[in-house]
This record gives sequence, C-alpha cells and structure tokens, in this order.
Amino acid sequence: MRKLGIAFVVMLVAVMWPAQAHAVDGWRLVGSDNARPLDEGQGLATVTRGGTTQYRYTGSATVPFDLLVQGWNHVGDPGAAQGWYVEPYQRDDRGAKLFRVQSPTGAWSNYKHALESWEASNNSWSAVSPDARWMVNGEWGTMDRLLVFPMPGVGATNPAQNLPLASKINLDRQVRDVQGCDFVTATRLLCASDDPAGTLFGTTKPLLQVDLTGPVGSADVTGHVTSLGQLPLKSGCTGNFEVEGIDYFEPDGTLRVIVLSPSVCITTDSKTYRFQR
Repeated sequence: MRKLGIAFVVMLVAVMWPAQAHAVDGWRLVGSDNARPLDEGQGLATVTRGGTTQYRYTGSATVPFDLLVQGWNHVGDPGAAQGWYVEPYQRDDRGAKLFRVQSPTGAWSNYKHALESWEASNNSWSAVSPDARWMVNGEWGTMDRLLVFPMPGVGATNPAQNLPLASKINLDRQVRDVQGCDFVTATRLLCASDDPAGTLFGTTKPLLQVDLTGPVGSADVTGHVTSLGQLPLKSGCTGNFEVEGIDYFEPDGTLRVIVLSPSVCITTDSKTYRFQR
C-alpha cells in the first residue's frame, strides 16, 4: 500500500505540473504563473526604480483610452532598463509607429517613428539596451533584421520630432514572428518566436538567442541566431498556442515568457513561464 501511495503521488505531480520537466538549452524551468489574456497577454517587463521592482504587463485591455481613440489599437511587448520603460504601439493603417515612454521620474511621453519605405508597419516589441541609450525594435513575419533606434527620452529627447532609425542588427539567419526580445548582456538578446511552421530551426515556437558582434549603436552590427529549443506548450486544450512577450531580470537571473493557450483554455491555463540558468 505504501509503494502504491508513492506511485500515485508521483503520477499526480506529473499530471498537475507537466511543464516542470521542460527545459530549453541553458535554461531550466522553475515555475509558472497564470497569464490573463486581456491585460497580460502581449508582453511584460521588469522596472526597477529607487530600489523598488515593478512587474509590468501589456494586453489589449491596457491600451490607454486616449491612444485607442487615435487609432493606436495594438500594444506589443514592452522593454525596460535603468528605470526607463517603453511600450510599442501600432495602427491598422500604414501610419507611424508609436512608443509610449515613462522616464525614471515617472513622467510619460509619446514618440512617433515614420516608417522607412521598406519597413513593416508591425510594432511587435521593444527592448532597451542595458545602458538605456538604445532601443531595439522588431517587425512581424519572416525577417533578417532587427531595428535600432536612439532610446526615446535619452538619445532622442523631443517627442515632437520624428524618432529616426539609427541602425540595424543584420541577422545571419532568418527569424519568423518574433513576439519579444530582451537583453541578457550588451551583446546578447533572447527572443520569443511564435513561428508556427518550424522550418527555420526545426521546431515551432522556439526560444532564440541572438549574439551580437558588438553593442548596438549608430552603426550596424551582425547577430548570430541560435535556437535554444521549443518553449513549453502545455494546456488542457489542443490547438494553436501563441508565444508572446519575454523579459529577463538581471538581478535574480529570471527569464519569463508568456505562452497563451489554445481555444477556450486561453482564459484558464495560459502561462507566464519562469526560467533560470
């Protein structure tokens, strides 16, 4: 009876927490939190100011009303560093991109970027460099580049002026449907890909590592792309998962990635997965 009881407990743990066995190269899964799709379903960032840490999330319900009525109806994965915080917004038309920025003092401002002729209108995510001087931004679809801008409020300080493109990260391999990236070091990014096909790296929904030839700035750099494996896809429903935003918090080394569940389970068992080295 005692052996049967132990076996039952082991089986119960495996059923209740199946994702705990999941790992991607270099990162072990240490836990997860429920992710509400309306206000936590797009992205996340960790903001530290004056010794206080805030966990910020974005979703369709977090778009400020004043931006919504102006047509900015989609918010992507935010980024943060050195007390600065930035949210990326897009419109349905091929208009400018908008970045809503909060300074370390708490003041908000909006910066717009007029699209280059070759630039996709999607404003999927923003990542702030560790020194907060530059912002990396991503487009949707199959891409061989990431975009680099002066950090709004730091490198560009006039919200009335166009936020110019500074440079590009030229990727040595194509990536598809990247929903978020964050800096781990000045020359390494981790990116969450919602790739549904799996033809680029041999798996769908991969966690990607991008190693740069140098820190981002006014000159182009090259990014070497590596897949670290498939992100957790665990749910009580079957169907199409959606990988969303990503955040790396340097002080405790925690990587967090949002994965939304298929079908009706999007409201019940969508997760923010937590990894550590």
